[in-house]
Amino acid sequence: MLRYIAKRLLLMIPTVFGIMLITFMITQFVPGGPVERMVAQMSGYGAGGEVGSTGVYQGKKGLDPERLAQLEKLYGFDQPPLKRFVSMMRSYLVFDFGQSYYHHMSVAQLVISKMPVSMSLGLWSFLIVYSLCIPLGIAKAVREGSGFDVFTSTVLLIGYAIPGFVLGIALIVLFGGGSFWSIFPLRGLVSDNWQELGLIQKILDYLWHMVLPVLSSTVGSLAVMTLLTKNSFLEDIRKQYVITAKAKGLSDNQVLYGHVFRNAIIPIITGFPGSFITAFFTGSLLIETIFSLDGMGLLAYESVMNRDYPVVLGTLYFFTLLGLVSRLLSDLSYVLVDPRISFEARE
Repeated sequence: MLRYIAKRLLLMIPTVFGIMLITFMITQFVPGGPVERMVAQMSGYGAGGEVGSTGVYQGKKGLDPERLAQLEKLYGFDQPPLKRFVSMMRSYLVFDFGQSYYHHMSVAQLVISKMPVSMSLGLWSFLIVYSLCIPLGIAKAVREGSGFDVFTSTVLLIGYAIPGFVLGIALIVLFGGGSFWSIFPLRGLVSDNWQELGLIQKILDYLWHMVLPVLSSTVGSLAVMTLLTKNSFLEDIRKQYVITAKAKGLSDNQVLYGHVFRNAIIPIITGFPGSFITAFFTGSLLIETIFSLDGMGLLAYESVMNRDYPVVLGTLYFFTLLGLVSRLLSDLSYVLVDPRISFEARE
């Protein structure tokens, strides 16, 4: 086991390095970088500069060379690309992601300031999906072909077919005062007078604001996980050991929860570590935009549009590491859940 873990950790190094190198190279060829954008604003061309009749970028036109050199030094573009990449990776090793060009604050502080929104959406979605998909999936597997199974499958598939942002708009129209009932708020995590409320009122106010965005971001995942749970249990229910257990006189519940459950739940449980970790950091641009939530999704979009390279590259590095670690934890959870699995045997 230790050998397998060490091997996976070592493989993370070239993986992260390759991802960062490719992304860094792409950013060098994207027009309208931070220097060009600043020059365009100083020259009166607007935030993104403009392209001349010949198709050549005109952002640097008419600016004093000395001033241009100062701007390049300010953003670190006076150094060769290779030197900048090496310096960046050296800083990233100690999780120093630098300063944001656009927000004028450290990338770490910027990400932390956006975390409450992402944690709220991700964590509540995770808890709701996994708390509902397992009992609902088991009920559907036991009652396969019944009216209950057909009805719930139809509802889940309709929910899965509707994009989250479309569902969000529909919920706003129905329950946000759009055209029918004004029940839930339309923006923010909490009300403007949240600081003045008591503890219980603060909790209720927060939950009140979370209903519509969490519902919009949960329906699709709930459908997928419920059907996955159902199919996993159906596969085990039809195996020979279930027939043998019933022949020994065990009741349906004893067979289901004493034998089938331990085997069928493995594909569901092993996704817990990765899903739980990423739940804290995921963001949805469309959901956040619809409900006026300033989270990671909106930050990622603004960073790309504003060529805020420290935020783009810093968050990419962090989330790449996070994804690789969560994938490793998911693989290790197979061994913890099912002792029959051994990574040493594979090697």
